[in-house]
Amino acid sequence: MALGFFSRLKQGLSRSTQKLGGGLSGMFTRRRLDDEALEELEDLLITADLGPAVAERVIESFRRSRFGTEVTDEEIRATLADEIARILEPVAQPFVPDPAHRPHVVLVVGVNGVGKTTTIGKMARFFTEEGRKVMLVAGDTFRAAAVEQLQIWGERTHCPVIAGPPGADAAGLAFEALTRARAEGAELVFMDTAGRLHNKSALMEELAKIIRVMRKFDETAPHSVLLVLDATTGQNAMEQVRVFRELVNVSGLVVTKLDGSAKGGIVVALADAFGLPVHAVGVGEQAEDLRPFDARDYARGLVGVADVPADAAAQIDARADARSDG
Repeated sequence: MALGFFSRLKQGLSRSTQKLGGGLSGMFTRRRLDDEALEELEDLLITADLGPAVAERVIESFRRSRFGTEVTDEEIRATLADEIARILEPVAQPFVPDPAHRPHVVLVVGVNGVGKTTTIGKMARFFTEEGRKVMLVAGDTFRAAAVEQLQIWGERTHCPVIAGPPGADAAGLAFEALTRARAEGAELVFMDTAGRLHNKSALMEELAKIIRVMRKFDETAPHSVLLVLDATTGQNAMEQVRVFRELVNVSGLVVTKLDGSAKGGIVVALADAFGLPVHAVGVGEQAEDLRPFDARDYARGLVGVADVPADAAAQIDARADARSDG
């Protein structure tokens, strides 16, 4: 039987869970939660990429509620999962197109290699399966592979793809795409972009030009700016958010490649530091492995809360799939 998303999430987070959960198991069998134990726990949380600010918040919560008591690793895991979920819940917001804008224009940004093009393809599949009319724009014109990859996703999802020759003007493609989108009644337009951060000024100029062209059609466009981050980069993702917020008005995050990373705690650090909506997370290569972000499921998977019975896991999977479908 195919794994439900909750099960795939736990599987995808397994490296992060081993790093964080394994450390907790080694630290707490049954132990008094004193200053030394809290210091060790704080160090573990920081090395698990939750970051010093989150680690401090969690430790202070433990100090207020459990200091001086004997605890087991299971109790620490459960409490830690609750603390992490509280940090994540405000940012766990599925991406929902605004029906007031037709088309709803989505600018997708991020450094090269984070999975922007694949993310666009997976989101296109999700929304076409909902019955929406989607158009894709291959705006990363400096990488032929990115254009070809988006065209493949266009064929898979039956979405038209606006593309040009290598080195084509991305703003010109945006102009063509929005012209066609209006004429053809598209509901969503996803535009890929270059991510050459080594030349920040050139990237800023290109993104600004794309946005200027979009606003000739709709002064409110783009209606969403999604920043795609690769979980394997860990704390470097924090700097990417800072840089792209300088370049464009980032409205939400998508975090990919959690299945290849032991740095799943970075999602918690991002939520605490920036408060930007986390729309989706990716835990595998399949289209269905990019799903809306759920705070409690993520926290439980990250910390490695004890497995629930198979029938209960199936119920959780069913609820997670229903949330995604809804």
